[in-house]
Amino acid sequence: MRRFSADYLRRTRRGLWASREALGVLDLPSRDRILDVGCGTGELTRVLAEESDGEVVGVDADPALLSVAQEEAGRPVVAGDATRLPVRDDAVDLVTCQALLVNLPDPPAAIREFRRVATGHVAAIEPDNADVSVESTVGREVDLESRVREAYLTGVGTDVALGDRTVAAFEAAGLVDIRTRRHYHRKVIEPPYDEGDLRDATRKATGAGLADHETELRRAVGDEYDDLRAAWREMGRTVIESMQAGTYRRAEVVPFDVTVGRVPVSEG
Repeated sequence: MRRFSADYLRRTRRGLWASREALGVLDLPSRDRILDVGCGTGELTRVLAEESDGEVVGVDADPALLSVAQEEAGRPVVAGDATRLPVRDDAVDLVTCQALLVNLPDPPAAIREFRRVATGHVAAIEPDNADVSVESTVGREVDLESRVREAYLTGVGTDVALGDRTVAAFEAAGLVDIRTRRHYHRKVIEPPYDEGDLRDATRKATGAGLADHETELRRAVGDEYDDLRAAWREMGRTVIESMQAGTYRRAEVVPFDVTVGRVPVSEG
Protein backbone atom coordinates (compact mmCIF):
# COMPACT_ATOMS: atom_id res chain seq x y z
CA MET A 1 0.00 0.00 0.00
CA ARG A 2 1.26 3.48 -0.84
CA ARG A 3 1.67 5.97 2.00
CA PHE A 4 0.83 9.66 1.99
CA SER A 5 1.76 12.58 4.20
CA ALA A 6 -0.80 14.38 6.33
CA ASP A 7 -0.23 17.53 4.27
CA TYR A 8 -0.94 15.68 1.01
CA LEU A 9 -4.21 14.27 2.36
CA ARG A 10 -5.33 17.67 3.61
CA ARG A 11 -4.60 19.32 0.27
CA THR A 12 -6.29 16.71 -1.90
CA ARG A 13 -9.37 16.30 0.31
CA ARG A 14 -9.97 19.91 1.22
CA GLY A 15 -13.67 20.69 0.77
CA LEU A 16 -14.52 17.13 -0.30
CA TRP A 17 -17.60 16.96 1.94
CA ALA A 18 -18.86 20.52 1.64
CA SER A 19 -21.97 18.75 0.36
CA ARG A 20 -22.88 15.50 2.10
CA GLU A 21 -25.85 14.56 -0.06
CA ALA A 22 -24.04 11.55 -1.57
CA LEU A 23 -23.56 10.08 1.92
CA GLY A 24 -27.31 9.61 2.23
CA VAL A 25 -26.97 6.03 0.94
CA LEU A 26 -24.97 5.20 4.09
CA ASP A 27 -28.05 5.85 6.27
CA LEU A 28 -25.74 7.25 8.95
CA PRO A 29 -28.39 8.32 11.50
CA SER A 30 -29.36 4.66 11.98
CA ARG A 31 -25.83 3.39 12.70
CA ASP A 32 -24.65 2.41 16.14
CA ARG A 33 -21.04 1.38 15.41
CA ILE A 34 -19.02 2.58 12.43
CA LEU A 35 -15.47 1.60 11.48
CA ASP A 36 -13.64 3.98 9.11
CA VAL A 37 -10.77 1.97 7.58
CA GLY A 38 -7.75 3.78 6.14
CA CYS A 39 -8.95 6.89 7.96
CA GLY A 40 -5.73 8.84 7.32
CA THR A 41 -5.99 12.22 9.00
CA GLY A 42 -9.63 11.63 9.88
CA GLU A 43 -11.55 13.88 7.50
CA LEU A 44 -14.22 11.28 6.75
CA THR A 45 -14.16 9.99 10.34
CA ARG A 46 -15.15 13.44 11.56
CA VAL A 47 -17.95 13.70 8.98
CA LEU A 48 -19.31 10.28 9.95
CA ALA A 49 -19.37 11.31 13.61
CA GLU A 50 -21.18 14.54 12.78
CA GLU A 51 -23.84 12.73 10.74
CA SER A 52 -24.35 9.82 13.15
CA ASP A 53 -25.12 9.47 16.84
CA GLY A 54 -23.25 6.15 16.95
CA GLU A 55 -19.70 5.28 17.92
CA VAL A 56 -17.16 5.97 15.15
CA VAL A 57 -13.66 4.49 15.24
CA GLY A 58 -10.87 5.18 12.72
CA VAL A 59 -8.33 2.55 11.63
CA ASP A 60 -5.09 3.18 9.75
CA ALA A 61 -1.75 1.45 9.28
CA ASP A 62 0.26 4.68 9.54
CA PRO A 63 0.93 5.76 13.16
CA ALA A 64 1.82 9.31 12.08
CA LEU A 65 -1.55 9.79 10.39
CA LEU A 66 -3.36 8.21 13.32
CA SER A 67 -1.92 10.78 15.70
CA VAL A 68 -3.25 13.56 13.45
CA ALA A 69 -6.65 11.87 13.18
CA GLN A 70 -6.84 11.50 16.97
CA GLU A 71 -6.17 15.20 17.43
CA GLU A 72 -8.18 16.65 14.55
CA ALA A 73 -11.14 14.27 14.30
CA GLY A 74 -11.41 13.81 18.05
CA ARG A 75 -12.49 10.20 17.65
CA PRO A 76 -11.05 6.87 18.85
CA VAL A 77 -8.42 5.45 16.49
CA VAL A 78 -6.79 2.04 16.18
CA ALA A 79 -3.65 0.92 14.33
CA GLY A 80 -4.40 -1.82 11.83
CA ASP A 81 -4.06 -3.16 8.30
CA ALA A 82 -7.12 -3.09 6.02
CA THR A 83 -6.73 -6.77 5.18
CA ARG A 84 -6.13 -7.85 8.80
CA LEU A 85 -8.34 -5.66 10.93
CA PRO A 86 -7.82 -5.88 14.72
CA VAL A 87 -11.56 -6.27 15.15
CA ARG A 88 -13.64 -9.34 15.98
CA ASP A 89 -16.23 -10.80 13.61
CA ASP A 90 -19.54 -8.91 13.38
CA ALA A 91 -18.25 -6.08 15.56
CA VAL A 92 -19.78 -3.10 13.74
CA ASP A 93 -22.85 -2.42 11.65
CA LEU A 94 -21.09 -0.26 9.03
CA VAL A 95 -17.55 -0.34 7.62
CA THR A 96 -16.44 2.59 5.45
CA CYS A 97 -13.33 3.59 3.54
CA GLN A 98 -12.41 6.61 1.46
CA ALA A 99 -9.84 6.55 -1.37
CA LEU A 100 -8.39 3.38 0.15
CA LEU A 101 -9.11 0.58 -2.31
CA VAL A 102 -7.43 2.51 -5.14
CA ASN A 103 -4.19 2.40 -3.15
CA LEU A 104 -4.24 -1.30 -2.27
CA PRO A 105 -2.62 -4.06 -4.34
CA ASP A 106 -5.53 -6.42 -3.52
CA PRO A 107 -8.81 -4.49 -2.99
CA PRO A 108 -10.99 -7.66 -2.91
CA ALA A 109 -9.02 -8.93 0.12
CA ALA A 110 -9.88 -5.73 2.00
CA ILE A 111 -13.55 -5.92 1.04
CA ARG A 112 -13.73 -9.52 2.30
CA GLU A 113 -12.22 -8.36 5.58
CA PHE A 114 -14.74 -5.52 5.81
CA ARG A 115 -17.53 -8.05 5.35
CA ARG A 116 -16.09 -10.20 8.14
CA VAL A 117 -16.35 -7.46 10.75
CA ALA A 118 -19.65 -5.94 9.60
CA THR A 119 -23.15 -7.09 10.49
CA GLY A 120 -24.95 -4.58 8.30
CA HIS A 121 -23.25 -2.78 5.44
CA VAL A 122 -19.91 -2.06 3.78
CA ALA A 123 -19.32 1.26 2.00
CA ALA A 124 -16.45 2.46 -0.20
CA ILE A 125 -15.93 6.00 -1.47
CA GLU A 126 -13.44 5.69 -4.33
CA PRO A 127 -12.21 8.24 -6.89
CA ASP A 128 -12.19 7.65 -10.63
CA ASN A 129 -8.86 9.29 -11.41
CA ALA A 130 -9.20 8.53 -15.12
CA ASP A 131 -12.25 10.82 -15.33
CA VAL A 132 -10.83 13.97 -13.73
CA SER A 133 -11.48 17.21 -15.61
CA VAL A 134 -9.46 20.43 -15.36
CA GLU A 135 -10.07 23.95 -16.65
CA SER A 136 -7.51 26.73 -16.28
CA THR A 137 -6.78 30.22 -17.53
CA VAL A 138 -3.18 29.03 -17.97
CA GLY A 139 -3.53 26.96 -21.13
CA ARG A 140 -0.44 24.80 -20.62
CA GLU A 141 -1.70 23.67 -17.24
CA VAL A 142 -4.55 21.64 -18.76
CA ASP A 143 -2.26 19.85 -21.23
CA LEU A 144 0.47 19.15 -18.67
CA GLU A 145 -1.96 17.86 -16.06
CA SER A 146 -3.43 15.51 -18.65
CA ARG A 147 0.04 14.19 -19.53
CA VAL A 148 1.00 13.74 -15.89
CA ARG A 149 -2.28 12.02 -15.04
CA GLU A 150 -1.93 9.58 -17.94
CA ALA A 151 1.65 8.76 -16.91
CA TYR A 152 0.61 8.34 -13.28
CA LEU A 153 -2.21 5.95 -14.19
CA THR A 154 0.30 3.89 -16.17
CA GLY A 155 3.03 3.81 -13.55
CA VAL A 156 1.18 3.67 -10.25
CA GLY A 157 0.73 -0.10 -9.98
CA THR A 158 -2.75 -0.11 -8.41
CA ASP A 159 -6.16 0.62 -9.92
CA VAL A 160 -6.49 4.30 -9.08
CA ALA A 161 -9.35 4.58 -11.57
CA LEU A 162 -11.42 1.92 -9.80
CA GLY A 163 -14.49 4.15 -9.74
CA ASP A 164 -17.73 2.34 -10.48
CA ARG A 165 -15.92 -1.01 -10.84
CA THR A 166 -16.14 -1.15 -7.07
CA VAL A 167 -19.58 -2.70 -7.63
CA ALA A 168 -18.04 -5.81 -9.22
CA ALA A 169 -15.59 -6.11 -6.33
CA PHE A 170 -18.46 -5.91 -3.84
CA GLU A 171 -20.36 -8.61 -5.72
CA ALA A 172 -17.29 -10.86 -5.74
CA ALA A 173 -17.06 -10.48 -1.95
CA GLY A 174 -20.62 -11.73 -1.59
CA LEU A 175 -22.27 -8.42 -0.69
CA VAL A 176 -25.85 -7.91 -1.85
CA ASP A 177 -28.34 -5.11 -2.50
CA ILE A 178 -25.49 -2.96 -3.83
CA ARG A 179 -26.20 0.70 -4.47
CA THR A 180 -23.94 3.38 -5.87
CA ARG A 181 -24.04 7.06 -6.64
CA ARG A 182 -21.47 9.52 -7.92
CA HIS A 183 -20.20 12.47 -5.91
CA TYR A 184 -18.23 15.25 -7.60
CA HIS A 185 -15.44 16.97 -5.69
CA ARG A 186 -15.10 20.36 -7.36
CA LYS A 187 -12.03 22.37 -6.37
CA VAL A 188 -11.97 25.99 -7.56
CA ILE A 189 -9.14 28.51 -7.34
CA GLU A 190 -10.08 32.12 -8.06
CA PRO A 191 -9.54 35.57 -6.55
CA PRO A 192 -9.24 36.28 -3.70
CA TYR A 193 -6.68 33.51 -3.24
CA ASP A 194 -6.20 31.94 0.16
CA GLU A 195 -3.04 30.53 1.72
CA GLY A 196 -3.78 27.05 0.40
CA ASP A 197 -4.06 28.39 -3.16
CA LEU A 198 -0.74 30.18 -2.86
CA ARG A 199 0.90 27.10 -1.38
CA ASP A 200 -0.35 24.92 -4.25
CA ALA A 201 0.98 27.39 -6.81
CA THR A 202 4.38 27.41 -5.12
CA ARG A 203 4.47 23.61 -5.25
CA LYS A 204 3.90 23.81 -8.99
CA ALA A 205 6.67 26.36 -9.48
CA THR A 206 9.16 24.30 -7.46
CA GLY A 207 8.14 20.96 -8.94
CA ALA A 208 7.24 19.63 -5.50
CA GLY A 209 3.84 18.41 -6.70
CA LEU A 210 5.44 16.13 -9.27
CA ALA A 211 8.13 15.02 -6.85
CA ASP A 212 5.38 13.50 -4.67
CA HIS A 213 4.84 10.96 -7.45
CA GLU A 214 8.32 10.78 -8.99
CA THR A 215 8.63 7.01 -8.60
CA GLU A 216 5.36 6.33 -10.40
CA LEU A 217 6.00 8.88 -13.13
CA ARG A 218 9.54 7.68 -13.84
CA ARG A 219 8.20 4.14 -14.09
CA ALA A 220 5.92 5.33 -16.90
CA VAL A 221 8.03 7.90 -18.80
CA GLY A 222 11.63 7.13 -17.77
CA ASP A 223 14.13 9.92 -18.34
CA GLU A 224 11.42 12.09 -19.91
CA TYR A 225 10.41 12.83 -16.32
CA ASP A 226 13.11 15.52 -16.06
CA ASP A 227 11.77 17.39 -19.12
CA LEU A 228 8.23 17.00 -17.82
CA ARG A 229 9.22 18.44 -14.45
CA ALA A 230 10.97 21.39 -16.10
CA ALA A 231 7.85 22.16 -18.13
CA TRP A 232 5.73 21.77 -14.99
CA ARG A 233 7.88 24.26 -13.06
CA GLU A 234 7.69 26.77 -15.93
CA MET A 235 3.92 26.41 -15.96
CA GLY A 236 3.89 26.94 -12.19
CA ARG A 237 5.79 30.21 -12.54
CA THR A 238 3.17 31.37 -15.07
CA VAL A 239 0.45 30.47 -12.57
CA ILE A 240 2.13 32.57 -9.87
CA GLU A 241 2.47 35.53 -12.26
CA SER A 242 -1.24 35.22 -13.13
CA MET A 243 -2.15 35.10 -9.46
CA GLN A 244 -0.11 38.22 -8.81
CA ALA A 245 -2.11 39.90 -11.57
CA GLY A 246 -5.35 38.56 -10.13
CA THR A 247 -6.31 36.79 -13.37
CA TYR A 248 -5.74 33.13 -12.52
CA ARG A 249 -8.70 30.77 -12.31
CA ARG A 250 -8.70 26.99 -12.16
CA ALA A 251 -11.41 24.38 -11.66
CA GLU A 252 -10.83 20.67 -11.12
CA VAL A 253 -13.56 18.05 -10.79
CA VAL A 254 -12.74 14.63 -9.31
CA PRO A 255 -15.58 12.08 -9.41
CA PHE A 256 -16.00 9.75 -6.44
CA ASP A 257 -18.27 6.70 -6.49
CA VAL A 258 -20.05 6.00 -3.21
CA THR A 259 -20.83 2.26 -3.16
CA VAL A 260 -22.78 0.50 -0.41
CA GLY A 261 -23.45 -3.22 -0.11
CA ARG A 262 -25.32 -5.26 2.49
CA VAL A 263 -23.83 -8.20 4.33
CA PRO A 264 -26.22 -11.13 3.69
CA VAL A 265 -27.95 -12.65 6.67
CA SER A 266 -26.27 -15.88 7.71
CA GLU A 267 -28.31 -18.99 7.01
CA GLY A 268 -26.53 -20.82 9.82
